Amino acid sequence: MTDRLLAETVERLLSDVCTAEEVERAEHAGWSEATWKALADAGFPWVGLDESGGGSGGTLYDLAAILRAVGRFAAAVPIAETAMLGGWCLAQAGLPLPAGPITVIERPAVVVDGRVRVDDVVAWARQAERIVAIAPGVDAPQAFSLQSDQISVTPGANLAGESRDRVVVDVRVVDVEHGVLGRGTSGLHERGALSRVMMAAGALSAMAQLTVDYTSERRQFGQPVARFQAVQQHLVTVTQSAVQVQMAADVALAALDRGDVGPTVAAARVVMDDAITLATRAAHQAHGAMGVTREYPLHQLTRRLWAWRHEWGTSTEWRRRLGRYAATAGADALFTLITD
Repeated sequence: MTDRLLAETVERLLSDVCTAEEVERAEHAGWSEATWKALADAGFPWVGLDESGGGSGGTLYDLAAILRAVGRFAAAVPIAETAMLGGWCLAQAGLPLPAGPITVIERPAVVVDGRVRVDDVVAWARQAERIVAIAPGVDAPQAFSLQSDQISVTPGANLAGESRDRVVVDVRVVDVEHGVLGRGTSGLHERGALSRVMMAAGALSAMAQLTVDYTSERRQFGQPVARFQAVQQHLVTVTQSAVQVQMAADVALAALDRGDVGPTVAAARVVMDDAITLATRAAHQAHGAMGVTREYPLHQLTRRLWAWRHEWGTSTEWRRRLGRYAATAGADALFTLITD
């Protein structure tokens, strides 16, 4: 279970430093350096990684609480990449953790003629102290810990202004720290997808609260607009969507902690995709014209949600994967697959 004190501490910290104004500034810079520094000073970016390897300790559930808070406050920081993805890869490969941000290249690298090569769009590449590339191996994948001077970076951004840069790698294997990823560990792709589900759960929760607060305060015909049945339907849709994604994230997280994700991450990603579509539409309908103004913070959440839908696999890819799980299990096992 999550350490409640840790979750409350992260919430308080982000409420102080990651204001709507700071999120707006971060969209021009590609990330929020002030938010990262505050989190790093408290050791939060390395939660879930063993202290013996340079991490902050804690459980996967603790890390999930931090990622939900990151989503809730629209914090433009590479916590998921540092702890759950890149840092996890380095730890599995027995490589040292840097003191700064870490990120990971989603597309598999190719090792040929003694060189590591890959070309992909990478989250937070400009800000990362180390970029991890994963190459398939005969027995197990290899992790390469790349320094900033070993890559070529072209700045870019996603829909929310978060740093998403094109990274080109072409470097000799002997010049890069590398190690073999351990066997029996859940795949990086599943962990990346689940990280977005966790952050989306936080962002949807914040969006639901923002919508409830606004419709309770906004008055029309002498009463709060939240009393109108049409608006109430929107409130139910937003709140229900947030709860669904949180439940799906919890189920997938428990499966990951057991070491056997099965179809849970695929299911969570499908739930997340549908929930984002429904909830963002309903939230903007309930807000009306106010919801599309730059000064109002709703867009800081909705644009991130739409951007995260397309990271670590598309909705179509995850639906196909879920379908393959069901087809492989067979008709007799369908009920058990759904209920378990």
